[in-house]
Amino acid sequence: MVKDNQPYTGTFSTVEDPALKDPGSSGFSGEVPGSSNEPVKPMKKTGKGRRALQEFLGGDYLSKEWVTGNIFFLLYVALLAIIYIANTYDTEKKFKLIERTKSELKELRYEYITTKSALMFQGRQSEISRRAVKLGLREAGRPPYKILYKGESLKEANR
Repeated sequence: MVKDNQPYTGTFSTVEDPALKDPGSSGFSGEVPGSSNEPVKPMKKTGKGRRALQEFLGGDYLSKEWVTGNIFFLLYVALLAIIYIANTYDTEKKFKLIERTKSELKELRYEYITTKSALMFQGRQSEISRRAVKLGLREAGRPPYKILYKGESLKEANR
């Protein structure tokens, strides 16, 4: 029987068969039973990552004390992740709205400039006189003149 954490102090023999212990006795062939001359192949161990993946997919992690003890923290982290995602979507929506407003403002500015230049063109004297001729009006041949009067002459005329 092997005791744990004890230093090795004797010969190595785990077989209790006395025939195997004594080489001079009958029945000892010089080989340990079950051994052969083939090279020893290492055992293939399951990796820690594979075992962790199996535990995760199996749902064993939910039954552990760590998870049940930290459930409120995990819920808090999940809430923060949801808020972060919602904030990202809201920011993208506002950015798209800002870009749409910028393009609309640019188009309105172009429309303003076009309308202003058309109004300035229509406000020139040559354009006004051309449209007046179509309406049957004509330009005066002599320049306008001032009529001078005195305030007293109007009072006498009204009496």
